Amino acid sequence: MHSADELRTSSFRVTVAGEEVRIVDLFDGFGEHDRLGVVVARPCGAVGASALITATITAFYDLQRARGDDFFIYPDYFLFHVGRPLGDHARLDIWPRRKEVVVPEDPQGVLDAINDRAITRLVVEDGEPDDLEFELEALASSRARIRTCLAYSASGRVPDGDVRIMSNAVSEGYVEGLLDPETRVQQLRENGDDALADAVAGRMGEGAAEDRRRIREARSVIVEEGAPVESYRRIELDEALGLLSPTR
Repeated sequence: MHSADELRTSSFRVTVAGEEVRIVDLFDGFGEHDRLGVVVARPCGAVGASALITATITAFYDLQRARGDDFFIYPDYFLFHVGRPLGDHARLDIWPRRKEVVVPEDPQGVLDAINDRAITRLVVEDGEPDDLEFELEALASSRARIRTCLAYSASGRVPDGDVRIMSNAVSEGYVEGLLDPETRVQQLRENGDDALADAVAGRMGEGAAEDRRRIREARSVIVEEGAPVESYRRIELDEALGLLSPTR
């Protein structure tokens, strides 16, 4: 829950079709019972949606702060790792760790996991959607519940993105901790937090050091006015479902 102390809505700048909005405007009807789900298809891929994730978590905490400062709760937001664990994203405040869910390389299995966790706002990796067939009951469940779908890129930018989110130094510090777990482990041990250091060290192999280095370098390309700006594309549910294929 570290982001509850370190981030505010003013930490982000969100625009939709060039118009500045709040994250709650992007997610029309947003509330504390919403469930964000991000499908991750490559190592540390959710870095490309880090501004969206942390901005949405901050909006959730804003709702808690409106009732008073004394609260302890995490939003029920999830990352779906396709095929295998694809990096420790806990620094983005997806917590507890069981909310990083490993799902099979099978579109139906991915959709089942999304439905089982009652996701209402779905974020999938951009690409060319496939013509997929799903069980009718799974389709009915998702269509009755999912209200917003967005496409993202692990690089942070999608073609023809109509949603832009400017990040900030705090969120980028989380990204740095995700992409440089070696330094994070060292810092945790120096601070005497060996249990967390062991947990982070145990997941370092999920993203190869070379992959993490390339992501860090690519991140610098999307910096504008001193901060990374990620782009997303609003899509319909049918397109989002077509992007659940692991063969893209």
